[in-house]
Amino acid sequence: MTNKYDDNNVFAKILRGDLPSDKIYEDDFILAFKDIQPVAEVHLLAIPKKPYIDMQDFIHRSSNEELRYFFSTIEKIATISKLDDGYRIVSNFGKHQLIPHFHVHIIGGEIDAMSKKTKAQLLKKL
Repeated sequence: MTNKYDDNNVFAKILRGDLPSDKIYEDDFILAFKDIQPVAEVHLLAIPKKPYIDMQDFIHRSSNEELRYFFSTIEKIATISKLDDGYRIVSNFGKHQLIPHFHVHIIGGEIDAMSKKTKAQLLKKL
């Protein structure tokens, strides 16, 4: 990724209200919303509201309390989303991370096949 946070990334725009999102959960620190191109029946994104670039940035610059809170809130989001049977948590990094704002995918149910190219094309439109 980069060393400087990009204030014009898609998630920064969502946090500012410049772009819409289908919110599932929000508090002072975290926002969770539906992925616009889901790979499963339930596909959510959880992002901290502070400007962290990726997971390494989040781990190194956030406090232990923020780390604990972020990941414990994922459990709350999963409960709200009725993911009692289980779910996956995925965070991409480096060349696999398309949006330079730390986020995790919360995925429930069977994963559908989706090409990376399709998602990249969708992001260019935003």
